[in-house]
Amino acid sequence: MNMEHCIDVCNRLLRGERSAVETYQQAISKLPPDMRASELGRIHQEHSNAVSLLERNVLSMGGRPDQESGAWGTFATAVQGTANLLGAQAALESLQTGEKTGLREYEAALEDDEVMPECKDMIRSNLLPFTRQHIETLEHLQKAA
Repeated sequence: MNMEHCIDVCNRLLRGERSAVETYQQAISKLPPDMRASELGRIHQEHSNAVSLLERNVLSMGGRPDQESGAWGTFATAVQGTANLLGAQAALESLQTGEKTGLREYEAALEDDEVMPECKDMIRSNLLPFTRQHIETLEHLQKAA
């Protein structure tokens, strides 16, 4: 296994999780109070926990955790603008798009032969299940909106 490659993959995932935290902060501040209550707050906290988990993982491999946010950062801006212009339904759709992007990133890491088994275990047992739950939760919120 290539340790540097695994650190790079985990840092890419970390950047995505940092962006997710930013995105949910934007959504919570822009969506109506009834929509931002416990569900979006819970998802925001789970993304914060994922940041901590990935940071510890990168450090354990001797790497330095990236401090910037990743591709989700564009979703944070989109969510804010979408919520302002088109309402809650469109903002929830933007959040779901971000979650699906994260899901694909995790699945790609699992398919990568150079990602260490310990990292894949972390993704399978912690990160991927939460991402799937987030998508399901957002689908329910969209139906309710």
